[in-house]
Amino acid sequence: MVLPLILCVVLSTAHCAVQDYGAYDPVRDAFLPGSFPDSFIWSTSTSAYQIEGAWNVDSKGESIWDRFSHTPGKVDCGDTGDVACDSYNKYREDVQLMKAMGLKYYRFSLSWTRILPDGTVAGGVNQDGVDYYNNVINELIANDITPMVTLYHWDLPQALQDRYGGWVNETMVQLYHDYVSFAFKSFGDRVKLWLTFNDSKIVCNNGYLTGQHAPGIQDRSQLSSYLCGHNILKAHAKAWHTYNTTFRASQDGKVGITVSLDWAEPRDPDLPADVAAADYYMQVSNSQFAHPIYVNGDYPPDFKILVQKLKQALPDKNVPDFSDEEKASIRGSSDFFGLNHYTSCIVGHRDTPAGKGPLDNINITRSPEWRRAATDWLYAVPWGMRRVLKYIKETFGDPEVYITENGWSDGDVTPPVMEDTDRICYYMTYIDEVLKAIMYDKVKVRAYTAWSIMDNMEWETGYTQRFGMHCHLHGPEPASGTQAVFKVLQGHHRQQRLP
Repeated sequence: MVLPLILCVVLSTAHCAVQDYGAYDPVRDAFLPGSFPDSFIWSTSTSAYQIEGAWNVDSKGESIWDRFSHTPGKVDCGDTGDVACDSYNKYREDVQLMKAMGLKYYRFSLSWTRILPDGTVAGGVNQDGVDYYNNVINELIANDITPMVTLYHWDLPQALQDRYGGWVNETMVQLYHDYVSFAFKSFGDRVKLWLTFNDSKIVCNNGYLTGQHAPGIQDRSQLSSYLCGHNILKAHAKAWHTYNTTFRASQDGKVGITVSLDWAEPRDPDLPADVAAADYYMQVSNSQFAHPIYVNGDYPPDFKILVQKLKQALPDKNVPDFSDEEKASIRGSSDFFGLNHYTSCIVGHRDTPAGKGPLDNINITRSPEWRRAATDWLYAVPWGMRRVLKYIKETFGDPEVYITENGWSDGDVTPPVMEDTDRICYYMTYIDEVLKAIMYDKVKVRAYTAWSIMDNMEWETGYTQRFGMHCHLHGPEPASGTQAVFKVLQGHHRQQRLP
């Protein structure tokens, strides 16, 4: 393992760093050796639909991703999560994998339909599902691994989609509240870190605007995606307040939300129009959920302008604003900032909009020198991590930050890549930027979570894109093989330092 590690350190000051838009900056891009705080949390993450399998076993209900993946043409290669990593049956092996890696935390999600098959408490609790999650949590704790639980990672009960139209319907706020209250009551004696939603921007834009994700709604008016986000914010706030008033005193946990933020670098930092375009991107693409929670209970200024335009375009539709009471409820409704960060982009102004979409009035590009992963949107831009973390500190009130996802994909390679230099380089350079943010910028970063511990069902791309540090192939008998990155990160977790 020495050669890949040395190679990455060399690349960080040579090959990786020069993949910047512009000249190599020795101050910005130099590798910083150093130690993380002793209390720093190292974690990996998964989600229920992507790893559990057992989609219709032991009275589990159908989710929107079950329905979506079973619809021909929706997922690459006709892949499904029916088996995935088979973690429903092999969770003990998964825990031993984490233990061997030296991990002390693990982020995973609950399947709503495994606990409440039709999505409602009134419809009945599936005790087999409750037992499964109790077993997972207990197995983690028995192996000195702390669970970090996501309550909603995209797999809405299909029954609620059929009955109410999913997240476009305000009824979902109470239904979600009933579900998470049951989860707090059932698991909160052992779970002390909760995330209400994972990356709601993707839920709403991909699920209710473009239709490329479940439930596959295509609404180019943008009303459905707006209503989705609006209701998710209210659902999040209601869940947080319930935990705060009913469970916190006895359980002593924390509840946050995961927000996905890319960094937008101005095309020309000396050109005010490009700086304004980058700021617009950060508001409209990145702050729809963060600004209400961490600033003032309402959307950022540029996003509010888009809401007004939506009202003008759809005068016969109800395009709601937040009431004063709702703003007060949403503001401050998180104990920490959950950050998903993978990549960055270059943003400049446009003299003429390219279309009518919310981002069509700006120019979004990537440098041709940036290294691209198998995933078409993922480029390695390590310094973007530090800038995003500093942005969170300066924009959202200097919260504690838990990095809840960060990772690199490769393609469907057979045999699996074992000397995983690209992924090692990505992790090493991004983690080093986290260290810089802590040491130089005094950002309160408390945790780093790698996506993912194992290859899994990567949504609409199926098994064609792999983010795993461990090769865990789909099929009735998934094969496995430890990758080089597994060993490299193992050293960081145990030593709390970069070489």
